[in-house]
Amino acid sequence: MPGGAKRPGLFISFEGGDGSGKSTQIKRLADAFGAAGREVVITREPGGSPGAEIIRKLFVEGDAERWSSLTEALLVYASRADHLERTILPALKRNAVVITDRFADSTMAYQGIAGALGEETVNTLHDIVVGDNDPDLTIILDLPVSDGLHRAGARGGATGREERFESKGAAYQEQVRAAYLEIAKRTPERCAVVDATGDADAVFHRIHDVARKFRIL
Repeated sequence: MPGGAKRPGLFISFEGGDGSGKSTQIKRLADAFGAAGREVVITREPGGSPGAEIIRKLFVEGDAERWSSLTEALLVYASRADHLERTILPALKRNAVVITDRFADSTMAYQGIAGALGEETVNTLHDIVVGDNDPDLTIILDLPVSDGLHRAGARGGATGREERFESKGAAYQEQVRAAYLEIAKRTPERCAVVDATGDADAVFHRIHDVARKFRIL
């Protein structure tokens, strides 16, 4: 497995700014694994388990300044602990492919770097909650912020209230994008940046190339 992991199963995370197209591409990749005969579990963060979904509502709804970066990080790591215990690790144990819409890199990008909480604090929480259970592959969908916010705005009209992070504005989102690119630069053995511009077919072709490069599909 990528990164020399010893556990069964395969753990893949998708990351990227708001509106980068993660949900669409996760479904496509899941279908590819399903066609190959694998059990696939699609999940998300914050959320992915009953308890974590309760925390999600606190995290993604309301005013942009509802929580400080520290409170956000504590909320999302509480959610992540339950998500790991109840959804991700049991699925990996039975040799499933787990594909999650966001994982720990989101916390580093949004709270640790863009939110100025600091990398040391986020790394401490990560060590406590996640430990060695990092994804085998993280696909970072990279898109110009203006494009992402346009897509997210159109989507928000249909989905309603989960717009708290979009409302933080373009400057914040630019910091998030830069943070993701820095994370990928530091961890090339796990992270792959994929150009998310163009139509969904073109983006998935790039993702499929990454999956082949990492020898997971």
